Amino acid sequence: MPEGKKRQFFGTDGVRDIANSGMMRPEPAMRLGAAYTLFLKKQGVEHPVIAVGRDTRRSGEMLQSALMSGIASAGGSAADLGVIPTPGVSSVAARNKFDGGAVISASHNPAEYNGIKFLDGNGFKLTDDDEADIEELFLNEKHLRFAAPTEIGGVSDGSEYREQYAGLLKEVIKEIEDTSYPIVIDAANGAASAFVEPLFSGWRGGVTFIGNNPDGVNINREVGVTHIGTLASEVIRRGASLGIAYDGDTDRVLLCDSRGRTLDGDIMLWVIGRWLAKRGMLGAGVTATVMSNMVLEDLLAEEGIKVFRCPVGDRYVLDTMRREGGRIGGEQSGHIIALEYANTGDGLCSGILFLKAVTELGEDISTLAERFERYPQVLRNMKVDDKERIMSSSEVAAAAAEAERLLAGRGRMLLRPSGTEPLIRIFAESHDAELMNSAADIMEAAIKKAVASHG
Repeated sequence: MPEGKKRQFFGTDGVRDIANSGMMRPEPAMRLGAAYTLFLKKQGVEHPVIAVGRDTRRSGEMLQSALMSGIASAGGSAADLGVIPTPGVSSVAARNKFDGGAVISASHNPAEYNGIKFLDGNGFKLTDDDEADIEELFLNEKHLRFAAPTEIGGVSDGSEYREQYAGLLKEVIKEIEDTSYPIVIDAANGAASAFVEPLFSGWRGGVTFIGNNPDGVNINREVGVTHIGTLASEVIRRGASLGIAYDGDTDRVLLCDSRGRTLDGDIMLWVIGRWLAKRGMLGAGVTATVMSNMVLEDLLAEEGIKVFRCPVGDRYVLDTMRREGGRIGGEQSGHIIALEYANTGDGLCSGILFLKAVTELGEDISTLAERFERYPQVLRNMKVDDKERIMSSSEVAAAAAEAERLLAGRGRMLLRPSGTEPLIRIFAESHDAELMNSAADIMEAAIKKAVASHG
């Protein structure tokens, strides 16, 4: 991860914990709301107005109430958007007079988890440094200044903004010319559940909906992107041409074809990237993470489209897109950012863009999987006690140089320390599986030697 201020409890996607314990109790949620409000005030916003939404978890109402209380107590105002996808909060913040946004969600995690993430007034996720500043305010009682009685903020009904977001999606989907084939949609019993039926009501080929009956505890349970097999089975059973699955907060989307084969973020980038290029809306190229398959570069190069690589994580995708001037980027996991349409990953929008793209490009969905002929990949996890020491050792550096020489022009090799576990990950990729495994063997032997010599 790029260097910045150290964060204690903000992770790659906000703050997460088991609901009603640790950071996901009402008291810390209230303090987070106050800290975020004071952070905005320090940036010169006199009376912050913040759009707040949540997913369908039972703990969501409790945490949202606490967070909005904290916002009001610090002199800000909150608009309660209710249950709405994370990208919906981003869209609302960017298109209306809001100074920021907040979402109560643990995304693809089970119902017993929850989380809080913050957005800026343009609907973009905060930087690592911004989150570190919020932590500092949260942790330091002296900095947590609450409003005088006459300066306390309020909480207002923001349900109208859900309609605004739904209306924007409806404008995009109505441009699809061919809706004659049957599809299946899996809303993961999450934030998309109330949006999908009205959105796809005009689909002429017929739509089967699954995972769109949330009860507070069934979000992501055997449905959604983390259980793509559920969608695949339903697509095959129904004889549908395509399946679309989201995660709990709807910032991710994965697809499957009529044979139940997963069409992941790499394939979506390949299809949507070519479509945007055809429309003159691509910008400098497509952004993909270091984990995206090399075939994506090969296939897009045939169309004269450049691929920019970045570290894993949607915020690094966005940073690279903005730096390089590209208009689409994403991850294999289905987190796709299309800047002409959204400022963060939007599963509903990305799925619609894929449907638009296959129609306008004349694509045969049933052949995408075999035409996207992936390079073999290997990922090995090496357990180590001191990641930094091993990563900086001369033995490992020499082995990495040797492995890279071996793969030069025929593949690539990455060495990455895990951000959360005592592991170093060896990742290698090549058309030549034997060559790929030889490079991984070199690295594995070097890491084992370095561990032994430093033990």
